Amino acid sequence: MRLSGKTAIVTGGASGFGAGIVKKFIAEGATVMIADINGDAAQAMADETGGIACTVDVANSDSVKAMAEAATAKMGHIDILVNNAGITHLPTPMEDVSEDEFDRVLAVNAKSVFLTAKHIVPHMKSRRTGAILNVASTAGVSPRPRLNWYNASKGWMITATKAMAVELAPDGVRVNAINPVAGETPLLKSFMGEDTPEIRAKFISTIPIGRFSTPEDMGNAACFLCSDEASMVTGVAMEVDGGRCI
Repeated sequence: MRLSGKTAIVTGGASGFGAGIVKKFIAEGATVMIADINGDAAQAMADETGGIACTVDVANSDSVKAMAEAATAKMGHIDILVNNAGITHLPTPMEDVSEDEFDRVLAVNAKSVFLTAKHIVPHMKSRRTGAILNVASTAGVSPRPRLNWYNASKGWMITATKAMAVELAPDGVRVNAINPVAGETPLLKSFMGEDTPEIRAKFISTIPIGRFSTPEDMGNAACFLCSDEASMVTGVAMEVDGGRCI
């Protein structure tokens, strides 16, 4: 019960790594708002876990503001924010990625962190406590070819994490990131371009531990970084990647 009495918002919490984080947080005693652009999936996850469903577009300021207001109305306050929602473009030469795809990737992966900070950081500052976790990627540390602008968006998130951490530390708010390697999530096929045994084997061959990340791996790392056990940890981008970035 490492998160007993804590409240949390997990964006993109209805599936993939987000779902793993939601389930771990609830198992450890937190009250969790499952915020997802897929409202039906968020409600299904809430029904399964006992969480609170919220439909949100993390790239839209009014939607994020409404999420923050709903969280404080339903949970009383916000202790933990997990910026997990993310998208990618298909593996493509950088000059062939469309402008619309670029804008969408940066809106969901980068602007969302700005928007949640805008609408939730003042609340955390007023309470002089809080933990923010950004789900970045090994792509921001060791980029894969043809995932060019996705790589860049995750590198932005890592730098944003450090900038947020150093600015918010005096206010009692910690900010960290985790860097997963590719995992069994809805984005996996998009990362690979196509899902075949050969392409899976090629991806796994780059991971020394020899397997993909799992939602449970992310839940465990997120739980530690957002718990009071990590009270001296801020500005860290923890690689949860089986050695991929070594």
